Amino acid sequence: MSDHIKILKANGTWTVRAGGAVLAETKNALKLREGDRDEVIYIPRGDIAMAFLDKTDKITHCPHKGDATYYSVVTKSRTLQNVAWSYENPSDQVAEIKGHLAFYNMPEVTVEQI
Repeated sequence: MSDHIKILKANGTWTVRAGGAVLAETKNALKLREGDRDEVIYIPRGDIAMAFLDKTDKITHCPHKGDATYYSVVTKSRTLQNVAWSYENPSDQVAEIKGHLAFYNMPEVTVEQI
């Protein structure tokens, strides 16, 4: 694993909410720390209501993690574009995050420990 990336089990129960709906709840979240950036919570795909998410055409590349694919969240009132991402085939250094999604923590989407 790259020296500046650390992946740890995120203790406790984590939820993701958008548009008043609970999109995910898990006790199996991972916490990724990359350099001096804010830590990111990765939620197992099996603990996410994927019916609320639509895969988009957006792809970005990280030299340490690989290519990220993005998802929009469909709420009752609108679609929140590209608010979640996943490394479908992450580099070997961060293989633990395969099968997980991360969400931007923003006013319309909350990622929190309960």
